[in-house]
Amino acid sequence: MVPDWQNAGFGIYIHWPFCQAKCPYCDFNSYVGGQVDFQRWQDAYLAEIARYREETGPRVLNTIFFGGGTPSLMSPDLVAGLISRIRETWQSVNNLEVTLEANPTSVEAAKFRAFHEAGVNRISIGVQSLRDRHLRALGRMHTANEGRIALETAQKIFDRVSCDLIYARQNQTEQEWREELQDALALGTRHLSLYQLTIEDGTVFADRFKRGRLKGLPDDDIAADQWDVTQELCDAAGLPAYEVSNHAAPGEESAHNLIYWRYGDYLGLGPGAHGRLTANGKRWATVAVRRPDAWLEAVESGETGEEDRVDLPKNEQAEEYLMMSLRLSDGCDLKRLANLHDKTINPGALAEMQDAGMLWRQADRIGCTSDGRPVLNAVTRALLA
Repeated sequence: MVPDWQNAGFGIYIHWPFCQAKCPYCDFNSYVGGQVDFQRWQDAYLAEIARYREETGPRVLNTIFFGGGTPSLMSPDLVAGLISRIRETWQSVNNLEVTLEANPTSVEAAKFRAFHEAGVNRISIGVQSLRDRHLRALGRMHTANEGRIALETAQKIFDRVSCDLIYARQNQTEQEWREELQDALALGTRHLSLYQLTIEDGTVFADRFKRGRLKGLPDDDIAADQWDVTQELCDAAGLPAYEVSNHAAPGEESAHNLIYWRYGDYLGLGPGAHGRLTANGKRWATVAVRRPDAWLEAVESGETGEEDRVDLPKNEQAEEYLMMSLRLSDGCDLKRLANLHDKTINPGALAEMQDAGMLWRQADRIGCTSDGRPVLNAVTRALLA
Protein backbone atom coordinates (compact mmCIF):
# COMPACT_ATOMS: atom_id res chain seq x y z
CA MET A 1 0.00 0.00 0.00
CA VAL A 2 1.30 3.46 -0.94
CA PRO A 3 2.14 5.53 2.19
CA ASP A 4 -0.37 8.33 2.72
CA TRP A 5 2.24 11.12 2.49
CA GLN A 6 2.86 10.28 -1.16
CA ASN A 7 -0.54 11.78 -1.97
CA ALA A 8 0.98 15.19 -1.28
CA GLY A 9 4.76 15.02 -1.63
CA PHE A 10 7.90 15.60 0.41
CA GLY A 11 9.47 18.92 1.40
CA ILE A 12 12.16 20.33 3.65
CA TYR A 13 11.67 23.39 5.84
CA ILE A 14 14.81 25.13 7.16
CA HIS A 15 14.23 27.60 9.98
CA TRP A 16 16.57 30.57 10.35
CA PRO A 17 15.71 32.02 13.76
CA PHE A 18 17.31 35.47 13.60
CA CYS A 19 15.79 38.88 12.82
CA GLN A 20 17.02 42.46 12.89
CA ALA A 21 14.09 43.30 15.19
CA LYS A 22 11.11 41.47 16.66
CA CYS A 23 7.80 42.66 15.19
CA PRO A 24 5.17 43.31 17.87
CA TYR A 25 2.56 41.07 16.20
CA CYS A 26 4.90 38.12 15.54
CA ASP A 27 4.67 34.86 17.50
CA PHE A 28 7.19 32.94 15.38
CA ASN A 29 10.28 31.43 16.99
CA SER A 30 12.60 34.33 16.20
CA TYR A 31 15.37 36.17 18.02
CA VAL A 32 17.28 39.41 17.55
CA GLY A 33 20.82 38.17 17.09
CA GLY A 34 24.26 39.75 16.95
CA GLN A 35 27.19 38.11 15.21
CA VAL A 36 26.34 34.73 13.70
CA ASP A 37 28.89 32.00 12.94
CA PHE A 38 27.55 30.87 9.56
CA GLN A 39 29.96 27.93 9.31
CA ARG A 40 28.81 26.60 12.66
CA TRP A 41 25.18 26.81 11.56
CA GLN A 42 25.93 25.16 8.24
CA ASP A 43 27.64 22.23 9.96
CA ALA A 44 24.65 21.76 12.25
CA TYR A 45 22.10 21.86 9.42
CA LEU A 46 24.18 19.39 7.41
CA ALA A 47 24.32 17.02 10.39
CA GLU A 48 20.52 17.09 10.65
CA ILE A 49 20.19 16.49 6.90
CA ALA A 50 22.38 13.38 7.20
CA ARG A 51 20.45 12.13 10.23
CA TYR A 52 17.07 12.51 8.58
CA ARG A 53 18.33 10.78 5.42
CA GLU A 54 18.93 7.67 7.53
CA GLU A 55 15.24 7.72 8.49
CA THR A 56 13.63 8.61 5.18
CA GLY A 57 15.73 6.41 2.93
CA PRO A 58 15.65 7.33 -0.77
CA ARG A 59 12.79 9.66 -1.66
CA VAL A 60 11.89 12.18 -4.31
CA LEU A 61 12.03 15.73 -2.96
CA ASN A 62 9.53 18.34 -4.16
CA THR A 63 10.42 21.53 -2.29
CA ILE A 64 12.85 23.37 -0.03
CA PHE A 65 11.69 26.36 2.02
CA PHE A 66 13.90 28.75 4.01
CA GLY A 67 11.68 30.39 6.64
CA GLY A 68 12.17 32.32 9.82
CA GLY A 69 12.99 34.65 11.37
CA THR A 70 14.51 36.44 8.43
CA PRO A 71 16.29 33.99 6.10
CA SER A 72 17.45 36.84 3.85
CA LEU A 73 19.90 37.61 6.67
CA MET A 74 21.62 34.29 5.92
CA SER A 75 24.85 34.18 3.97
CA PRO A 76 24.18 33.25 0.32
CA ASP A 77 27.11 30.82 0.63
CA LEU A 78 25.31 29.08 3.51
CA VAL A 79 22.11 28.85 1.47
CA ALA A 80 24.06 27.49 -1.52
CA GLY A 81 25.80 24.88 0.63
CA LEU A 82 22.54 23.61 2.10
CA ILE A 83 20.76 23.43 -1.26
CA SER A 84 23.69 21.58 -2.80
CA ARG A 85 23.87 19.02 0.01
CA ILE A 86 20.11 18.44 -0.01
CA ARG A 87 20.20 17.81 -3.76
CA GLU A 88 23.01 15.30 -3.24
CA THR A 89 21.10 13.59 -0.42
CA TRP A 90 17.68 13.11 -2.04
CA GLN A 91 16.65 12.82 -5.65
CA SER A 92 14.56 15.85 -6.56
CA VAL A 93 11.85 16.56 -9.10
CA ASN A 94 12.91 18.44 -12.21
CA ASN A 95 11.03 21.55 -11.12
CA LEU A 96 12.26 21.58 -7.52
CA GLU A 97 10.82 24.68 -5.83
CA VAL A 98 13.29 26.49 -3.55
CA THR A 99 11.73 29.39 -1.64
CA LEU A 100 13.41 31.93 0.62
CA GLU A 101 11.58 34.48 2.77
CA ALA A 102 12.97 38.00 2.68
CA ASN A 103 12.42 41.40 4.21
CA PRO A 104 12.45 44.38 1.85
CA THR A 105 15.25 46.45 3.34
CA SER A 106 17.66 47.75 0.77
CA VAL A 107 20.55 45.70 2.20
CA GLU A 108 18.68 42.41 1.78
CA ALA A 109 17.31 43.30 -1.67
CA ALA A 110 20.89 43.73 -2.85
CA LYS A 111 21.49 40.06 -1.99
CA PHE A 112 18.68 38.76 -4.20
CA ARG A 113 20.96 37.98 -7.14
CA ALA A 114 23.36 36.05 -4.89
CA PHE A 115 20.47 33.99 -3.52
CA HIS A 116 19.31 33.25 -7.07
CA GLU A 117 22.80 32.06 -7.98
CA ALA A 118 22.78 29.90 -4.82
CA GLY A 119 19.77 27.97 -6.16
CA VAL A 120 16.76 29.86 -4.80
CA ASN A 121 14.10 30.13 -7.51
CA ARG A 122 11.20 31.63 -5.56
CA ILE A 123 11.30 34.59 -3.17
CA SER A 124 8.61 35.53 -0.64
CA ILE A 125 8.82 39.16 0.48
CA GLY A 126 7.28 40.33 3.76
CA VAL A 127 6.08 43.75 2.62
CA GLN A 128 3.12 43.68 5.09
CA SER A 129 1.89 47.12 4.09
CA LEU A 130 2.31 49.72 1.34
CA ARG A 131 1.49 52.57 3.73
CA ASP A 132 4.23 54.09 5.88
CA ARG A 133 2.05 54.92 8.89
CA HIS A 134 0.84 51.32 9.04
CA LEU A 135 4.37 49.97 8.68
CA ARG A 136 5.37 52.05 11.68
CA ALA A 137 2.39 50.76 13.67
CA LEU A 138 3.39 47.18 12.75
CA GLY A 139 6.94 47.79 13.95
CA ARG A 140 8.45 47.21 10.51
CA MET A 141 11.92 48.58 9.71
CA HIS A 142 11.37 49.34 6.03
CA THR A 143 9.37 52.00 4.22
CA ALA A 144 6.59 51.49 1.69
CA ASN A 145 8.92 52.65 -1.08
CA GLU A 146 11.54 50.08 -0.04
CA GLY A 147 8.82 47.44 -0.24
CA ARG A 148 7.96 48.46 -3.80
CA ILE A 149 11.61 48.56 -4.83
CA ALA A 150 12.24 45.12 -3.31
CA LEU A 151 9.32 43.64 -5.27
CA GLU A 152 10.45 45.31 -8.50
CA THR A 153 14.04 44.14 -7.97
CA ALA A 154 12.97 40.59 -7.15
CA GLN A 155 10.79 40.33 -10.24
CA LYS A 156 13.78 41.19 -12.45
CA ILE A 157 15.79 38.33 -10.91
CA PHE A 158 13.30 35.59 -9.96
CA ASP A 159 10.63 34.05 -12.14
CA ARG A 160 8.44 33.52 -9.07
CA VAL A 161 7.83 36.20 -6.45
CA SER A 162 5.31 36.30 -3.61
CA CYS A 163 4.25 39.31 -1.55
CA ASP A 164 2.91 39.17 2.04
CA LEU A 165 0.46 41.81 3.24
CA ILE A 166 -1.44 42.21 6.52
CA TYR A 167 -4.90 43.83 6.52
CA ALA A 168 -7.69 44.46 9.03
CA ARG A 169 -5.09 46.60 10.77
CA GLN A 170 -5.59 49.34 13.33
CA ASN A 171 -7.62 52.27 12.02
CA GLN A 172 -7.78 50.86 8.48
CA THR A 173 -10.98 51.49 6.57
CA GLU A 174 -12.44 49.27 3.87
CA GLN A 175 -11.66 51.92 1.23
CA GLU A 176 -8.07 52.26 2.42
CA TRP A 177 -7.56 48.49 2.10
CA ARG A 178 -9.18 48.51 -1.33
CA GLU A 179 -6.76 51.18 -2.57
CA GLU A 180 -3.73 49.49 -0.98
CA LEU A 181 -4.55 46.08 -2.42
CA GLN A 182 -5.09 47.66 -5.84
CA ASP A 183 -1.60 49.18 -5.53
CA ALA A 184 -0.16 45.78 -4.61
CA LEU A 185 -1.86 44.04 -7.54
CA ALA A 186 -0.55 46.72 -9.89
CA LEU A 187 3.03 45.78 -8.93
CA GLY A 188 2.55 42.56 -10.86
CA THR A 189 3.38 39.79 -8.39
CA ARG A 190 1.51 36.61 -9.24
CA HIS A 191 1.25 35.29 -5.68
CA LEU A 192 -0.11 37.19 -2.69
CA SER A 193 -0.34 35.99 0.91
CA LEU A 194 -2.96 38.21 2.54
CA TYR A 195 -3.48 37.80 6.27
CA GLN A 196 -5.87 39.52 8.63
CA LEU A 197 -4.06 40.92 11.67
CA THR A 198 -4.50 38.55 14.61
CA ILE A 199 -3.44 39.16 18.19
CA GLU A 200 -1.35 36.17 19.21
CA ASP A 201 -0.57 35.22 22.82
CA GLY A 202 2.94 36.04 23.93
CA THR A 203 3.40 38.99 21.55
CA VAL A 204 3.89 42.68 22.30
CA PHE A 205 0.52 43.36 20.67
CA ALA A 206 -1.16 40.86 23.00
CA ASP A 207 0.31 42.64 26.00
CA ARG A 208 -0.86 46.01 24.71
CA PHE A 209 -4.31 44.61 23.97
CA LYS A 210 -4.69 43.25 27.51
CA ARG A 211 -3.79 46.66 28.90
CA GLY A 212 -6.25 48.43 26.61
CA ARG A 213 -3.50 50.14 24.64
CA LEU A 214 -4.11 48.61 21.21
CA LYS A 215 -6.68 51.00 19.80
CA GLY A 216 -8.51 51.02 16.49
CA LEU A 217 -8.78 47.30 15.82
CA PRO A 218 -11.60 46.55 13.36
CA ASP A 219 -14.80 44.93 14.55
CA ASP A 220 -16.05 41.72 12.93
CA ASP A 221 -18.18 43.54 10.35
CA ILE A 222 -15.30 45.73 9.14
CA ALA A 223 -12.97 42.73 8.98
CA ALA A 224 -15.58 40.77 7.01
CA ASP A 225 -15.99 43.66 4.56
CA GLN A 226 -12.22 43.78 4.04
CA TRP A 227 -12.25 40.01 3.46
CA ASP A 228 -14.89 40.51 0.76
CA VAL A 229 -12.81 43.23 -0.88
CA THR A 230 -9.82 40.89 -0.89
CA GLN A 231 -11.72 38.15 -2.71
CA GLU A 232 -13.31 40.60 -5.17
CA LEU A 233 -10.11 42.32 -6.25
CA CYS A 234 -7.93 39.21 -6.38
CA ASP A 235 -10.53 37.31 -8.41
CA ALA A 236 -10.80 40.20 -10.85
CA ALA A 237 -7.00 40.30 -11.20
CA GLY A 238 -6.79 36.57 -12.00
CA LEU A 239 -5.36 35.64 -8.58
CA PRO A 240 -8.15 33.59 -6.97
CA ALA A 241 -7.79 32.16 -3.47
CA TYR A 242 -6.40 28.65 -3.69
CA GLU A 243 -6.13 28.64 0.12
CA VAL A 244 -7.88 30.74 2.75
CA SER A 245 -5.18 33.44 2.85
CA ASN A 246 -3.25 32.76 -0.36
CA HIS A 247 -4.02 33.98 -3.85
CA ALA A 248 -2.21 33.06 -7.05
CA ALA A 249 -2.38 33.01 -10.79
CA PRO A 250 -2.80 29.44 -12.10
CA GLY A 251 0.50 27.58 -11.76
CA GLU A 252 1.96 30.10 -9.28
CA GLU A 253 0.72 28.38 -6.11
CA SER A 254 3.32 27.65 -3.41
CA ALA A 255 4.23 23.99 -3.94
CA HIS A 256 5.83 23.84 -0.50
CA ASN A 257 2.81 25.13 1.37
CA LEU A 258 0.60 22.80 -0.65
CA ILE A 259 2.55 19.92 0.90
CA TYR A 260 1.39 21.17 4.32
CA TRP A 261 -2.21 21.70 3.30
CA ARG A 262 -2.42 18.43 1.37
CA TYR A 263 -0.80 16.65 4.33
CA GLY A 264 2.42 15.40 2.89
CA ASP A 265 5.71 14.74 4.68
CA TYR A 266 8.09 17.57 5.53
CA LEU A 267 11.24 17.74 7.60
CA GLY A 268 11.62 20.65 10.01
CA LEU A 269 15.29 21.64 10.40
CA GLY A 270 16.40 24.39 12.75
CA PRO A 271 15.28 25.83 16.11
CA GLY A 272 11.58 25.37 16.80
CA ALA A 273 10.82 23.86 13.38
CA HIS A 274 7.86 21.46 13.13
CA GLY A 275 7.75 18.41 10.87
CA ARG A 276 5.66 15.45 9.79
CA LEU A 277 7.68 12.35 8.98
CA THR A 278 6.60 8.87 7.94
CA ALA A 279 9.22 6.32 9.00
CA ASN A 280 9.23 2.72 10.22
CA GLY A 281 5.53 2.34 9.45
CA LYS A 282 4.50 5.29 11.64
CA ARG A 283 3.80 8.95 11.17
CA TRP A 284 5.62 11.25 13.54
CA ALA A 285 4.99 14.83 14.56
CA THR A 286 8.38 16.38 15.32
CA VAL A 287 9.27 19.63 17.07
CA ALA A 288 12.84 20.92 17.24
CA VAL A 289 14.48 22.50 20.28
CA ARG A 290 13.34 26.13 20.31
CA ARG A 291 16.30 28.18 21.52
CA PRO A 292 19.06 28.61 18.92
CA ASP A 293 21.95 28.02 21.31
CA ALA A 294 20.33 24.91 22.78
CA TRP A 295 19.54 23.52 19.31
CA LEU A 296 23.11 24.05 18.15
CA GLU A 297 24.54 22.42 21.25
CA ALA A 298 22.24 19.41 20.93
CA VAL A 299 23.17 18.82 17.29
CA GLU A 300 26.89 19.41 17.87
CA SER A 301 26.91 16.89 20.69
CA GLY A 302 25.69 14.24 18.27
CA GLU A 303 22.13 14.21 19.54
CA THR A 304 18.99 14.94 17.56
CA GLY A 305 17.89 18.55 17.23
CA GLU A 306 14.37 17.44 18.13
CA GLU A 307 12.80 18.35 21.44
CA ASP A 308 9.74 16.17 20.96
CA ARG A 309 8.50 13.40 18.67
CA VAL A 310 4.96 12.01 18.85
CA ASP A 311 3.59 8.94 17.11
CA LEU A 312 0.34 10.18 15.55
CA PRO A 313 -2.53 7.66 15.69
CA LYS A 314 -4.64 7.28 12.56
CA ASN A 315 -7.59 9.27 13.92
CA GLU A 316 -5.34 12.28 14.61
CA GLN A 317 -3.79 12.00 11.17
CA ALA A 318 -7.26 12.04 9.65
CA GLU A 319 -8.27 15.08 11.69
CA GLU A 320 -5.12 16.94 10.68
CA TYR A 321 -5.69 16.10 7.02
CA LEU A 322 -9.30 17.30 7.20
CA MET A 323 -8.40 20.57 8.93
CA MET A 324 -5.58 21.34 6.51
CA SER A 325 -7.29 20.29 3.28
CA LEU A 326 -10.45 22.28 3.96
CA ARG A 327 -8.29 25.41 3.76
CA LEU A 328 -7.82 24.68 0.06
CA SER A 329 -10.13 25.51 -2.82
CA ASP A 330 -9.89 21.90 -4.03
CA GLY A 331 -10.89 20.60 -0.60
CA CYS A 332 -10.66 17.18 1.02
CA ASP A 333 -10.55 13.72 -0.59
CA LEU A 334 -13.08 11.64 1.36
CA LYS A 335 -11.62 8.33 0.18
CA ARG A 336 -8.20 9.30 1.43
CA LEU A 337 -9.73 10.49 4.69
CA ALA A 338 -11.53 7.15 5.13
CA ASN A 339 -8.29 5.24 4.47
CA LEU A 340 -6.73 7.12 7.37
CA HIS A 341 -9.74 6.74 9.67
CA ASP A 342 -13.30 6.06 8.59
CA LYS A 343 -15.05 7.68 11.56
CA THR A 344 -13.61 11.18 11.30
CA ILE A 345 -16.57 13.18 10.01
CA ASN A 346 -19.95 13.54 11.71
CA PRO A 347 -22.31 12.68 8.79
CA GLY A 348 -25.17 14.70 10.26
CA ALA A 349 -22.98 17.78 10.52
CA LEU A 350 -21.76 17.24 6.96
CA ALA A 351 -25.34 17.26 5.69
CA GLU A 352 -26.18 20.33 7.77
CA MET A 353 -23.14 22.24 6.46
CA GLN A 354 -24.11 21.38 2.89
CA ASP A 355 -27.72 22.46 3.44
CA ALA A 356 -26.52 25.72 4.99
CA GLY A 357 -24.35 26.43 1.92
CA MET A 358 -21.10 26.22 3.90
CA LEU A 359 -19.74 23.12 2.12
CA TRP A 360 -19.82 21.82 -1.44
CA ARG A 361 -19.56 18.16 -2.37
CA GLN A 362 -18.52 16.72 -5.72
CA ALA A 363 -18.36 12.91 -5.77
CA ASP A 364 -15.71 12.01 -3.17
CA ARG A 365 -14.50 15.55 -2.44
CA ILE A 366 -15.81 18.21 -0.09
CA GLY A 367 -14.71 21.79 0.38
CA CYS A 368 -15.73 25.12 1.83
CA THR A 369 -17.90 27.45 -0.21
CA SER A 370 -17.29 31.19 -0.36
CA ASP A 371 -19.70 31.48 2.60
CA GLY A 372 -17.93 28.73 4.53
CA ARG A 373 -14.37 29.96 4.18
CA PRO A 374 -14.66 32.98 6.50
CA VAL A 375 -15.99 30.65 9.24
CA LEU A 376 -13.74 27.71 8.43
CA ASN A 377 -12.87 26.98 12.06
CA ALA A 378 -16.53 26.66 13.00
CA VAL A 379 -17.22 24.40 10.01
CA THR A 380 -14.31 22.16 10.91
CA ARG A 381 -15.35 21.93 14.56
CA ALA A 382 -18.85 20.90 13.53
CA LEU A 383 -17.57 18.17 11.20
CA LEU A 384 -15.30 16.76 13.90
CA ALA A 385 -17.90 16.91 16.67
